[in-house]
Formats: sequence, structure tokens, C-alpha cells
Amino acid sequence: MGQKINQTEFSDRDYSHFQTKLFEQLEALKAILARPGFGDETLKLGAELEMYLVDNQGEVKRNNQLLINELADPQFQPELNQYNLELNLSAFNLQGTPFTHLLDEIRAKTATLESLASKHQTNIIPIGILPTLRKEHLNTLCMTNIPRYSCLAEHLYQQRGEDFQININGDESLSIDFSDICAEGANTSFQVHLMTRPDALVKIFNAAQLTLPFVTAIGANSAIFMGKSLWDETRIALFKQSLDIRLRHQFQWQQPTRVNFGHGWLRNSIWELFAEAVALYPPLLPIVKNTTQHSELTELCCHLGTIWPWHRPVYSPEGKGHVRIEFRAIPAGPTSIDMVANAAFAIGLAAGLVDTIDEMIAFIPFRFAEYNFYRAAQNGLAAKVLWPLNNKYQPQEVDIKQVISSLLPIAHQGLISLKISPQEASYYLVVIEQRLSKQITGAVWQRNTLKTLEQTMNKEHACRELVQRYLHNCRSCQPVATWEQV
Repeated sequence: MGQKINQTEFSDRDYSHFQTKLFEQLEALKAILARPGFGDETLKLGAELEMYLVDNQGEVKRNNQLLINELADPQFQPELNQYNLELNLSAFNLQGTPFTHLLDEIRAKTATLESLASKHQTNIIPIGILPTLRKEHLNTLCMTNIPRYSCLAEHLYQQRGEDFQININGDESLSIDFSDICAEGANTSFQVHLMTRPDALVKIFNAAQLTLPFVTAIGANSAIFMGKSLWDETRIALFKQSLDIRLRHQFQWQQPTRVNFGHGWLRNSIWELFAEAVALYPPLLPIVKNTTQHSELTELCCHLGTIWPWHRPVYSPEGKGHVRIEFRAIPAGPTSIDMVANAAFAIGLAAGLVDTIDEMIAFIPFRFAEYNFYRAAQNGLAAKVLWPLNNKYQPQEVDIKQVISSLLPIAHQGLISLKISPQEASYYLVVIEQRLSKQITGAVWQRNTLKTLEQTMNKEHACRELVQRYLHNCRSCQPVATWEQV
């Protein structure tokens, strides 16, 4: 959503021209992927970290552009709402200690940001959803003044034609309507980009899809929205509903949402995901770039940027060209080490199942994986999922904690297979193991803390106190499993 644009109004001719470009570039991508040497480069790992800006009371602070202008660092970019910003981290070689390099850069960059922000009575907080958000924080008055965001909001609303409806049932229930897409900006994440060998792309993508429920459950950090205790990873439901342009009374329900888990296992090529995006989703921002570099696939990449699956293929023409996988479901926070550990667990699982994934997806239907994902998002470590834990060829409903425990050695093996150092792999997976043994995630900590605080204060004050305690713990850089329970 960060691409700069100038054009905001589009004609039927614009849409037709853009659609033609998509068809042409799909064919071009097929040839590019088959080109000798494509993807034959040093494999790298990168990430994007989205963060909230809050004042000393834990309320949103709408000054992202002020901070970014003073930072003068192109790695920091504004996000959809004025109280969010994004840190685009460097790409590090995958071999050796990439997660530690990632962690070091997060800490160094955020330390610089925090030092500057403190001069403006602003605090930086990585959290999936800020508990002190209120409805007045989720409208166009809070949107960052960038043409792309206003254009995107306008055209999504035009396609829907009425308010976006949010209905989420968890420990409590929330039903609320929004007249624009700003509720999407309530979600902040730690998006990880993984380059992999071209011949392993399909298997790693399928394995990432299959194991996403376990990463979601152990990494959950979005338990409270609008003061209500909802899902452990409320982002999953909120993101989907806040951008859902379908109308129940006008469209058949097989029409897919632009935020989705996916539509099936990949069969032969990563190209299938690009073809699926063109086939299923009408263009949203039909911006045609006049470029002579056919290999850039500018319009196709722009189109993929207006669809938000939880794992997304990203094409890059740089060097010999490559397609990497963007892991989009990991929430921001609670601490830098927690986020990097989540990334290590996700990537380790995806790589660790490469040799067995084809057999596994033969007896685990895609709809089972999708079911597991939403149960994990809703219930976290209390979820029951369908998994062949007791019988290799027969998925049955089991405790998700047992599955995560059984998968930790596979994640370690997967990281080693990527030539990540054994010490590196063990260090970050221990963080996951500690959360599992103590049954503490960011979501669990938030929910338990809020319940305790509400015994002595009203909901609004409890949410503010929760954010302030969370911020104090976050700055300790100690994993959430070690945080003091109220």
C-alpha cells in the first residue's frame, strides 16, 4: 500500500488498458520464471515493522509525518493512519545469523526513533492492535495525507457502496460500522520477506500455509479492540472485514475477499498465484506506468499490492530477478525478540516440511488448514485444530499446544537446512518454547492484565493503564513469557 501515485480518478478506458497489461504481464512472467538463472542469487531475509505512536497516557499520537520528516531516513515510511509508521528493514543474507542481524537493526533504528519521538512526547509501541483505540480514531480525519491512501479508500468504498461492517465475537462481542477503510489501519504487523530457491518455492509456500495456524497461535498479540476482549489475534478478523467490499444481498458468497487465507494448495508453479490474482480480483487502482522495461511487470505488481492474502508472492526484477514469499500474518510486538522469534519459527516450519509437504497436503485438505487458521486466530493456545498427530494419515481434532510442541524440532531442522547457524536456530526457538511451556503470549498477557485492572477501575482507565504497562515491559526487550503477571 506504500506505492506513490499521482492519478486518483480513472475512466473505463483506464481499467480496460490496465486489464490488458495484466494479461500481457502474466504471459511475460511465465517466460521470466522459466528463464535460465532466474532466482539464482544469494538468498536473503528482510522485514517490515509497523508501529503505533502514543502519548504518555497511552492514547494515539497523530504525528507520523512530523517524525519521519525529522528522521530523514528512507527506511521509515508513513502508514495508513497518522499514528502509525513503518520501518523497512535491510535485507540480510539468509545463511549464518540473519535473525540476529534483523534484531540488531530493529533495536538500533527504533532507539533512534524513540529518542527523537520523546522530544515530541511520543512513544513507540509495537502491538497488533492498540487497546485504547476508539471510533473517533478510525476515520479519514486520522488518515495520513498521502494520495495513495485517500485514493485507495475512495475506490474501495465506491466498490462497496455502503459502510464496512465489523462483527467479531470472542470473550466479548463487537458490532460496529465504519464509513471508510481506516479500521484497517488499526492492524500493525511484522511482515517478513523470504527469498528461497526457485525449485523450492511451491513446497515452501504450501508448508507456510499449512503451518500458519501454529505461528498465529503462539505469536498472538491482538486481543483487545475498541476496549473489548475479542480474538487472541483479532487482526485476522478485523483486517478481512475492514476491506471487504462484498455485499451479502448483491453478490454470491463464492466471490472471494481481497483479504484471504488462499484458495487451494499450489500445484506446479508460483505463477499460479499471480494468475489467480488476475482471474479473481478486478483492478482497483488501474495505474499504467510508461516504462520500456518489460521485465519490471509494474502493473502486475501494483495489482498484487491491492490484494492482501496472509502469504503473498512478491516479484522483483532486480539482478537476475526473483519471487520471494511475504509472511504477512505475524503481528507487531510484544518485543523485538518476540517478533524475530516468530519469524524464525514460521520460516523454520516452512523449510522443515519441504521433504514431506507433498504427501501431507494429499491427506490434509486445504479447507482444514483454513479452518485451523481461523480457530488459532480466535482461540490462540486454547484452540483445537485438525492435525494428524496420533495417526499419520488421519487428521483429528487435537490440542494446538501439542502440535506446536511436536513441530519445534522440525522448525529447528528447517532453519539448519537453510544454513542458519545451530546456535541461532536454538536461541530463537527457545523463546517460542518458553511461551508454550508457560502458555503466555502477548494476547494472553493483555487479556489477563485487563481483567485484573478492571477490578479496580473502569474500562477506559484500565485500557490506558494496560498500554502503559505493556510499553514499560516492551522497552525491557525481554520476551513476553518473562513479563510479570498482574
